[in-house]
Amino acid sequence: MTRRRRREFDASFKLEVVRMVRDQGLSVSEVCRSMELGETAVRRWVAQYDAERAGGPGQGKPLTAEQQRIRQLEAENRQLREDNALFKKSIGLLCPGTEVSYRVVARLQQEAVSVSHACRILQVSRSGYYAHRQAKPGPKRLQEQAHVKAAFTASGASYGSRRVMHALRSQGLRIGRYRVRTLMREAGLRTSWKRKFVSTTDSRHTLPVAENVLDRQFEVGERNRAWVSDITYIRTAQGWLYLAVVLDLYSRRVVGWSMAPTMPATLVMSALAMALQQRRPAPGLVLHSDRGSQYASDDYQALLTRHHVVCSMSRKGNCWDNAVMERFFLNLKMERVWQRQYANHDEARRDINQYIVGFYNAVRLHSTLGYLSPSAYEAKLTVKHLSACPI
Repeated sequence: MTRRRRREFDASFKLEVVRMVRDQGLSVSEVCRSMELGETAVRRWVAQYDAERAGGPGQGKPLTAEQQRIRQLEAENRQLREDNALFKKSIGLLCPGTEVSYRVVARLQQEAVSVSHACRILQVSRSGYYAHRQAKPGPKRLQEQAHVKAAFTASGASYGSRRVMHALRSQGLRIGRYRVRTLMREAGLRTSWKRKFVSTTDSRHTLPVAENVLDRQFEVGERNRAWVSDITYIRTAQGWLYLAVVLDLYSRRVVGWSMAPTMPATLVMSALAMALQQRRPAPGLVLHSDRGSQYASDDYQALLTRHHVVCSMSRKGNCWDNAVMERFFLNLKMERVWQRQYANHDEARRDINQYIVGFYNAVRLHSTLGYLSPSAYEAKLTVKHLSACPI
């Protein structure tokens, strides 16, 4: 009778069997049936593994050098698999599409990573990557690039991707925002601005101030029902130039403005006089401003009384009460002033007049107005009102 030879297993095989039981949730019986092993031996391996992991005194045998090396390799392989899986998931989430993956390959190539290695990790073909590098943009893409650059330039290099998209759609070109953003990024089109600050409000006076009648009710349904006003500064090589503006909340249209190298009460009165002459509002118009000395002066208040305008003023130190006006000044500086270096006051006056008349009122798209310009918004609402009136 031939005696059956006892099977021998090395430490790495035993560890793999134990991992099936402990890490993969299989039962000892299932593993034994699948691999034709004896349950007694497998249970002994599992017990030994548990005792070694517990690490208590007198429990289990110390690991041999080979077992320690296997454990170390196991941990390193597990970490590499997790890192690789996380990298693939991040690429899938952040870089959809082969075109973006090709850009990642090109960037990795600059970091001394081989093309074949990068393509294998990103799961794109190497031949496709080289074909993409040699491909030239088609006529449609060239046309879109030209339209995007034209719209960006026409805005004075001030539009982001959202406004460029709406500008192109108003011209009949159907294009999405993310497409516009990609084309702008490829062409290097981006807005740049920086903040400067000079205080233009002097509320440390003994003049009477008005209540906050407007109370942040910035959405107005009719023209000439609520205006806002404020003063800002313009830096020139000749010195500061101060700008006072009056804006109609209904359409966000600038209806009056004035500029001077100083900011007495006559500065804000000149801006208001222009607005009154242009719009001729009915009595009861609310005009909101901060509580600066110019707006609290007797001459300015007399002008309001003469034209039956209700005065409203912000609470002390609260810029949010005049947020629409503050936003206009920020747009003016981002889109025009901070992109210029004015040699003198006259140059600044000409440029700001052109911005208000030629761009802001007539062309600039406002998200609040459904991406229409103030002039187009007023014209659209006027046509709608006339069509609703009986003949």
